[in-house]
Amino acid sequence: MPVLKFSEFSRALGKGELAPVYYFHGPEDLLKEERAALVLEAALDPGSREFNFEQRSATDLDAESLHTLLQTLPMFGGRRVIFLRAVEALKKKPRVREALLTELGRPNPDAVVVLFETAPDEGEGSRKREPDPDLIRLAASVVADRLLPEEAVEWLRRRAQQAGVRFAEGAAEHLARAVDYELGTLRTELEKFSALGGDTAVTVERVGDLIGVRQGETATDWRDAVLEDDTARALALLGPVLEQSGNSGVKLVSLLGTGLAGLAVARARLDRGERAQSLPSALIQVLRAVRPFGVTNWNEETARWARCAPRWPQPRIRRAFRSALAADRALKGTRISDERGVVTDLVLELGGTAEWREGGKRLRSPASRSAQTVAGA
Repeated sequence: MPVLKFSEFSRALGKGELAPVYYFHGPEDLLKEERAALVLEAALDPGSREFNFEQRSATDLDAESLHTLLQTLPMFGGRRVIFLRAVEALKKKPRVREALLTELGRPNPDAVVVLFETAPDEGEGSRKREPDPDLIRLAASVVADRLLPEEAVEWLRRRAQQAGVRFAEGAAEHLARAVDYELGTLRTELEKFSALGGDTAVTVERVGDLIGVRQGETATDWRDAVLEDDTARALALLGPVLEQSGNSGVKLVSLLGTGLAGLAVARARLDRGERAQSLPSALIQVLRAVRPFGVTNWNEETARWARCAPRWPQPRIRRAFRSALAADRALKGTRISDERGVVTDLVLELGGTAEWREGGKRLRSPASRSAQTVAGA
């Protein structure tokens, strides 16, 4: 069965072309829900949903009940729509999984089945979950990847218009950046703005007041200061950033690690003779291939990596990775309680106020000593 881009999926629905089975997978559960709602809207009129729409969790089914769910005929003609959630759990229920694959191989012509694979939570680590190849084979597959920053802002604007919320210039961008373009959090914050009411456009300052994150004081602003060798600013931002809901020392180190990885790629290409002018576009191609978590605006990120790479020779990058790993371990250690102290030490260790020479030797400069003074102030 085809793997559909969202544009292809939407276009087919607009033409009334429904697949017998859809398989929604990927890291963005909210997008899966939105796309499933489009299937339901295209397949059933509102009056028939009470009788011909059913949703169940795969964890609650055995082989017999699964067969009944998928093969029951619709009431009053037409078709049925079945949402089957948490299909990834069937890997631990091989008999039910085998029954599902059998049913999908002979789909009910009077039903549309939507399979949901739940995105892994943070407790499962950052390793990407691969889609189920059997479900890819038997269903029209639609991947719900995290949106790019500009796509997330556009998504926010559409939802705001539906909710009757107007954003002043820069306010939607600031809100999206402040929550790391996470759609579930954006939806929650938008509900708060909607509840406040009023006809006045939401300004950048009002966003900052309501979510507790001022413009220029996000986790990514802190990370950018570290990569750009602005040690004093990185230290000044550390307190406000750590005080924000959802931020932690572990999150900051993880975000920094992604930035260091981008710098490593940029520096490696420079060392292989890549021209500085063509480096950002080459890095964009890398991002399209791997789509790493934690990379926000691709154009801004790649331009920053290209700009910073000359100041980050490979020995310095390797040392930075070792320092970040040591900080991550310290932050996750049960005996460490001062996360701000751990991250402060990391910022000073990575500080670009130090002079680097080929071969990885570092010479402290007066600026580096002044940065340490700022940290102790």
